[in-house]
Amino acid sequence: MRSACVVLFCCAVVTGCATSPPSRSDDVCRIFYEKRGWYEAALDAKRRHGTPVDLQMAIIKQESDFQHDVRPREDGFLGIFPGRTKSSAYGYSQAIDSTWRAYVDDTGVRGARRDVFYDAVDFVAWYSNQTRIRSGIGFNDTYNQYLNYHEGWGGYSRNTHASKAWLLAVADKVTHNRTRYAQQMQRCVLPPAGFWRRVVG
Repeated sequence: MRSACVVLFCCAVVTGCATSPPSRSDDVCRIFYEKRGWYEAALDAKRRHGTPVDLQMAIIKQESDFQHDVRPREDGFLGIFPGRTKSSAYGYSQAIDSTWRAYVDDTGVRGARRDVFYDAVDFVAWYSNQTRIRSGIGFNDTYNQYLNYHEGWGGYSRNTHASKAWLLAVADKVTHNRTRYAQQMQRCVLPPAGFWRRVVG
C-alpha cells in the first residue's frame, strides 16, 4: 500500500501545474501528491517560523482555496462572505499590500510574490508566528489564530471580530479544516525533507 502511494505521488507531480488549483482542496494528502514542491515549501516555512503545516494549509484554503491570483470581490470572497471593499488582498494568502511589505521588510525576502505558493505559505507561517509573539495566541489555537489573520493584530486586540457572526463561523470552519488536514497528514506517504532539492539539484 505504501509503495502504491509513493508511485501515485511521483506520477501526480509530473502532471501538476504550478498555477492551477489542486483538484481536491479538501484533502491535504492529495494536494501534496499533486503539487510538486508544495510540501517542501510548507516544511521550509515551518522550519523558519515554527508554524505547523496543517495550520498553514487550513488558512490558505480559507483565504483563496489555493487559487494563485484571486482577489476579493466587493461583496465578499466568491460572493459568500462580506468583503473588504477595494481591498488590496491578493494571491494564495490574500495578504494586503501593507502587511506584505511588513513581511518582506522583516524577513528580507526581496522579490517575494503573493501569487507564488512558496512565498505565500512562508508569509502565512510568518504571520501566525507573529500572532503568537504579539497576541500570545499559540499555534494550537486555530480559531483565534485565524481571527488575528483576518482582522489584523490591531483589530483583534480591539475585539473587532466580536460583532461579526459570519467571521466567527468562518473561524470555526478553518478550525475544522485544520483538524481534518492534521488527521489526513498522519496517513500521507510524502517524500522526506529535501527530496525535491536532491531530485532537481
